Amino acid sequence: MNNPTPKGPVSRTVESAFTKVWGDEHVVALIALKVETSEADTVASEVAKFTEVDDVFLVTGDTDIFLKVRFPRYDELKEFVLHRLPAVRGIRETRTLLVVTAYKESGEVSRP
Repeated sequence: MNNPTPKGPVSRTVESAFTKVWGDEHVVALIALKVETSEADTVASEVAKFTEVDDVFLVTGDTDIFLKVRFPRYDELKEFVLHRLPAVRGIRETRTLLVVTAYKESGEVSRP
């Protein structure tokens, strides 16, 4: 029996759509991290060292840590999520949410 080709974390169709929309534009994302409880402070400190990370919040609920990240292009966000972030010890799971429109950011109201 042939083994199916494993899919990446994002289908090529979705990746292509993201690249078309955000390919050459500045992209902001919120990344939810689930971490090993005993490693939460260490993970938060390590991810805070990335220059692309604007904010790091330790939170309650289904998520342990939220990051706000900013990249000049979608491809850089993709590289960060797929290669650099997983290198941080203690992260069990990530969920990335792309910001479509910011109505207020850093205390400043913006007009979309």
